Amino acid sequence: MRRKKWLPTSLAVLTAVSLLLAGCSSNNGEGGKTNNTNNSSAANETTGEVSTDPVTFTYFGFGTNKDVLASETTIGKILQEQTGVDWKMEFVTGDPSTKAGVMIAGGAYPDVISPVGELSKLLDAEALIPLNDLIEKHGPNIKRVYGPYMDKITNEDGNIYILPFTANIGGYLTDPDAGSNIWIQRRVLKEFGYPKVKTLDQYFELIEKYQAKYPSVDGKNTIGYATFAGEPGQFYTITNAPMHLAGYPNDGNVLVDMQTHEAKLYQGTDYEKQWLQSLNELNLKGLFDPESFTANGDQFKAKLTSGRVLGFSGYTWQIGDAINNLKTAGNDDLRYVQLPIVFDESITDAYMDPPSFVNNRGLGISVSAKDPVRIIQYWDNLLTDENQKLVQWGEEGVTYSVNEKGRYVMNDEQLANRNDNEFKRKYGWAYFDYEWPRYGDNSVYEDGNAHRPFSQPEVANINYTDGDRALLEAYGIQTFSGFYAKPVERPWYPAWSIEKQQGSPEDIFNQKAGDLQQKYYPKLVLASEGQFESVWNDYLKEFGKLDAAGFEAFMTAKVKDRVAGKW
Repeated sequence: MRRKKWLPTSLAVLTAVSLLLAGCSSNNGEGGKTNNTNNSSAANETTGEVSTDPVTFTYFGFGTNKDVLASETTIGKILQEQTGVDWKMEFVTGDPSTKAGVMIAGGAYPDVISPVGELSKLLDAEALIPLNDLIEKHGPNIKRVYGPYMDKITNEDGNIYILPFTANIGGYLTDPDAGSNIWIQRRVLKEFGYPKVKTLDQYFELIEKYQAKYPSVDGKNTIGYATFAGEPGQFYTITNAPMHLAGYPNDGNVLVDMQTHEAKLYQGTDYEKQWLQSLNELNLKGLFDPESFTANGDQFKAKLTSGRVLGFSGYTWQIGDAINNLKTAGNDDLRYVQLPIVFDESITDAYMDPPSFVNNRGLGISVSAKDPVRIIQYWDNLLTDENQKLVQWGEEGVTYSVNEKGRYVMNDEQLANRNDNEFKRKYGWAYFDYEWPRYGDNSVYEDGNAHRPFSQPEVANINYTDGDRALLEAYGIQTFSGFYAKPVERPWYPAWSIEKQQGSPEDIFNQKAGDLQQKYYPKLVLASEGQFESVWNDYLKEFGKLDAAGFEAFMTAKVKDRVAGKW
């Protein structure tokens, strides 16, 4: 079994540098167990040229998306013309953990894998090859982009197995429209004169008042509040709320003290109880959607698009299609806005992410890969400025323009296409702008333009509709991030990316604690009147059987290591 813990900083840097500069490897010199028999790659070893012979590799993502052949998209076709490489891209359906187990049991893998939360399992199964030699021999752009992060992506065995998605280049630019995971329909705010809404009680009271006044929309009953907990692997949408409401950022299942760096679970605390009791009270009033625990992602997004839901919990990356569809439909009143909701007025929100690096989300090459050299060359080519602009901005004069000051801008048609879900899939943005080796979202090019279009002030500004501007003006802010407190530096962030070795006590705790939440949250939220306390006590009794103290000690030690620079 391969050990997967991240190296302490000094050792990691020495190991990474020696591996990348000297080109030594623990395997066959080309990154793993596979025998490299591709003639074009073998020729490359002697000529130094990159083959452009046609080849199609397989890509599997444990995120959700529609399957596609990359060359059927504009971006994929352009990259194919540059490299000769095409991709058959497939994505997980159903439970990701089950799919990973089936894949491992069969022992046959796609050429590359974006593991998301299944990384530990795949590493333990030795499903991914080391990338060290491949990077040294064929990855000058990879070394340029990931060089500052080598201590964070090198494992305890001295190997690099994935290239993460958060390698910021050229500084750190905050998203002008970043927000929380708690949303409210804009017509609710508009109806009551755009009131200040800060606390959870204020938020739910406003929804209750609106639904009493308008119980239906287009002949269908309105839904007071819903959440995104029915989709496999998405239960954290409802379990994360107490952390945010208590004034902490998304560190997973712990709250980290800013001074002591102690990491404490919020499961089983008064924060979790207050959140669940509020949902229970909402349900007793008929305002909570019970399908929150059973509906899949498509069903949930369909409800949002219908305009029936007045408030909900969900991260932007989970429900982006629904948000874009509502914007395309053109009715600003039925769109949603994120708010910095907390438990009480004394709490400062912490929804805005500080600078961060996530080292356990990335793309790896499997032991079944037909030609690791061609793959790493493709990735290296992808990491040029030219191609990073392609996968975010597209083609100059087609999907964006450059003004007289050298700033990237979009006209109305270009902007409409960038927001249109079908155009994004056809063009390739839906496939290439995230789960590949890439610049981080907050990157800035040498010419001063933002890596992400909507982080570019000129684009963010023209992207606003009349309804956006009216809402911003009503609250006296320039951008939607103006709702939130400024982020505070957290050198360990995010704690949820701390590696937990499969089968370790902390991994087992995580699984059992999560199972307990999935078992009891529906019971607590849907409990009949007068039964909540009894169910909560049963939940605490079961939770008390788990080694919470051991898990907290593990997380605290890891957080303190990161603060000391040891990733």
